[in-house]
Amino acid sequence: MQSFDLLDEELDQWAAAGRAISLWWRDDDAAAATPQLARLVGAARRHRLPIAIAAVPAAMQADLVGALAAPGITVLQHGYAHTNHAGPGRRAVECGGERPLEAVLAELGDGMRILMRTFGASFLPFLVPPWNRIDPAVAAALPQQGYLGLSGFGPRPYQGLGGEGSTEDAPLVLPPRLTAINAHLDLLTWKGGPAFAGAEKLIRLLAERLRDRRLGLTDPDEPLGILTHHLDHDEATWSFLERLLGRVGAHPAIRFVPITTLLTESPVR
Repeated sequence: MQSFDLLDEELDQWAAAGRAISLWWRDDDAAAATPQLARLVGAARRHRLPIAIAAVPAAMQADLVGALAAPGITVLQHGYAHTNHAGPGRRAVECGGERPLEAVLAELGDGMRILMRTFGASFLPFLVPPWNRIDPAVAAALPQQGYLGLSGFGPRPYQGLGGEGSTEDAPLVLPPRLTAINAHLDLLTWKGGPAFAGAEKLIRLLAERLRDRRLGLTDPDEPLGILTHHLDHDEATWSFLERLLGRVGAHPAIRFVPITTLLTESPVR
């Protein structure tokens, strides 16, 4: 079993300095009440941790409503249909690509209305772009469409930085009145298809990202997001997730909070 000593040592330094880091949890690609989703929600409830689940509006099945009815769940919008509209040879993108801006925004608006009607107060108008990628013109128009925020992958204010966890695309400058609350630690690696990133690598990456915040090398006030994809987990991923949640959920240097709390605490741009 992989040791968490490296992570514990970093968290102990936060605690010794009287500091705490805000953590949150996002899971992508929800569309139906699958056994994997039930297992994910069960883990959140067992560890008494909040979770934000990004649902795909156009692919959503009726049974998803009951599956996400547990306390502590916030529903976000994962694009519209998770369909690639990029041109030949370009990186996958749904929130942009080879379509007029008006068509993209109309589709996203339809998706927002579906989720608002279906989930009511559990839905937070945050857009999670599929593949963590969005065209700048689409992002700029989101506040006028009623969105409060955007959740991609990587340090803010960057959004849509490339494939799941990639940082190869150009950074995106957010428009005013749109809050960035990103994920930073993906339990999966995506080159060649989804696979568990490995316990040793993930523990090291999490400790490094915490250290960078503590030392001021990155924004010390940015919440750190854990990213999961329940449909793509193997047993090694599930096992690591259980151990990770138990670790971070109990440490005094960790403030594990829902995205709704993070939104209220974020400065208005």
